[in-house]
Formats: sequence, C-alpha cells, structure tokens
Amino acid sequence: MPHQFDHEKLNVYHEALAFVGHATDLLERVPKRVAVYDQLDRASTAIPLNIAEGTGKFTPPDRCRYYDMARGSALECAACLDVLMVKKVLKKQEITEAKWILVSVVSMLVGLIKAVAPDRIYEEPGDYVARLPEEQVKVKEQDKRRSPR
Repeated sequence: MPHQFDHEKLNVYHEALAFVGHATDLLERVPKRVAVYDQLDRASTAIPLNIAEGTGKFTPPDRCRYYDMARGSALECAACLDVLMVKKVLKKQEITEAKWILVSVVSMLVGLIKAVAPDRIYEEPGDYVARLPEEQVKVKEQDKRRSPR
C-alpha cells in the first residue's frame, strides 16, 4: 500500500467508516423531513473526521479532545437510532448491527483515550440512584392512586 496517514492505521477509524456506510444505508429508508435524519448524517460523519483530526495532533490533551468529540458523536448516533426505532421509522432488527458497530467504536475510543493520556482522571462507575424529595414522592404516590388502571 502506498503512503498511509496515521489515522488510516487505526482500527477504530475503519470501524467508524463502516458505521458511516451503515448509517447511509439506514438513512435511505428514513424520510428527510424526520428531524433525526440530518442529525444522524452529521454525527456519523463527525466520528471518523474527529478521529483523523485528533490523530494529527501532537499533544495528548489535543488528541483526547478530538477522540472525546468522536466518542460523543458515536453516542449521539446511538441515540438517533433509538429515536428512529421509537418513532417506528426503523425496526429494532434494522438498527442492531449499526448499534454493535457503535459499541465497538466507543470501546476502542475509550481505550485510545486511556492509552494517549494514562494520567487523565476518570470517574469510576458508580451506583447512581435518583432520590426525590419527600414531597414529590407523596405527589407521585397520589397520582398513582388516582390514575385508572
């Protein structure tokens, strides 16, 4: 193969391109008037572009900033696919493969970020539980009793 750019050597870049292909195929079945159409198109395109631009940066913080943006765009794409499914524009089986590609892309980007900036501070996953003030709990309980079943 002739000269290669650094980003072309990354598996995550090729996986991101594979997702762009899947997203493009899915978008052919989505009416352009659906609000998520443009969002999925732009976010899917942003993933490989941010990977490429980040790989061209010299400092770890600069690289990580672009890898973080690529990761955010991948998560945005996953949400777009969920919205299209909930709106009954696409079926679950139509988006499953694309979502698996996104899981792979996000996982590789997290690994890349950790490799580039091993000293970066990360939040450990925790058990987050939303707690409502007592007044709101009482209101919700009253609403449940009032609603027809």
